[in-house]
Amino acid sequence: MKERTKLLIISSIFLACYYIPWDSSNIRQAGLEGFMMLQEYAREHVLTCLIPAFFIAGAIAVFVSQAAVLKYFGAQAKKLLAYSVASVSGTILAVCSCTVLPLFAGIYTRGAGIGPATAFLYSGPAINVLAITLTAKILGWQLGLARAVGAIIFAVITGLLMAFFFRKDDAKRTTGQIYVPDEEAKGRSLLQDTLYMLTMVLILVFAAFARPAEGSTGLWPAIFAAKWYITFALLIVLVLMLKAWFKKDERTDWVQSTWGFMKQIFPLLGAGVLVAGFLLGRPGHPALIPEHYIQVLVGGNSVWANVFASLSGALMYFATLTEVPILQGLIGAGMGKGPALALLLAGPALSLPNMLVIGNVMGVKKTATFCSIIVVMSTIAGLCYGWIAG
Repeated sequence: MKERTKLLIISSIFLACYYIPWDSSNIRQAGLEGFMMLQEYAREHVLTCLIPAFFIAGAIAVFVSQAAVLKYFGAQAKKLLAYSVASVSGTILAVCSCTVLPLFAGIYTRGAGIGPATAFLYSGPAINVLAITLTAKILGWQLGLARAVGAIIFAVITGLLMAFFFRKDDAKRTTGQIYVPDEEAKGRSLLQDTLYMLTMVLILVFAAFARPAEGSTGLWPAIFAAKWYITFALLIVLVLMLKAWFKKDERTDWVQSTWGFMKQIFPLLGAGVLVAGFLLGRPGHPALIPEHYIQVLVGGNSVWANVFASLSGALMYFATLTEVPILQGLIGAGMGKGPALALLLAGPALSLPNMLVIGNVMGVKKTATFCSIIVVMSTIAGLCYGWIAG
């Protein structure tokens, strides 16, 4: 971190402590909500979601060859394959907008094109099979279907637009790079590497598996009841793989790479969660911006209501599946169907913490463009759905 950045952070903290009127009950409540949200995030998401995701990102950076990344996600890769894989990746990873960040950072820093990388960044939290199923069950199959179709289309369009807007930057990133073919000297086959990565992905999926709605029957409750047994068994399998297939220096490189991603992402993530909690609070707990204002502003299907829903969703942090009960309450309070879809399409994929970290990975200009594309498309989708649904 540059000394100028350190000075700016220290100065900002000092000014906040000096000028924020903490004697106001509203400000104190907002401050408490910020820390309560940070505690909730630490308890419910760090160990089960973020830590596995960091280890996957570290593995991608160390063990996935740059040639392989450039082959399937590079700027010169076949668009049909790259965007097909990227746009449906969320069906595999049930992650939130923050958990997907280390995975995105891993593939982007290894040379993935800006288009496929941002398509993956959007689809990771947006196209979640369990969340879409829950949406259809609680909020209606029409909204669930609209969310599923919209999220896949959004991922592809977002990636294509980002690739078009920043095609010169992508060309510069590939210029002068050495495309080294996969080497078998590493002592592992492609199948072994695939099983290793798949095991870590399954650990993330089962460790982060959310509790189904009360009264649910069938496969999801059964998986949830056995999630920790499955996760523990997968951890044992992972340890055996690491011992049998990997050299000591490879394991060390993996841990160091993981730690590098954690150092880069955790501070910004924590700061973003605090700010989001301070301004918007947790579901059912008011903060600086009262919840009833949001409910009033997103009624009907006006352009403003959809814009506001998209912007609110983009700034708020939604843990996986939490957007469904929040919207259930908002719809019950008079929220329009169009703004509901707009929030569903913008909310899970974006958040204030998410934006801060993305900016650190690919720069402010690209991040602003990425967020703007999602907000604009969510607004348009909300208007269209509100008009169709009546």
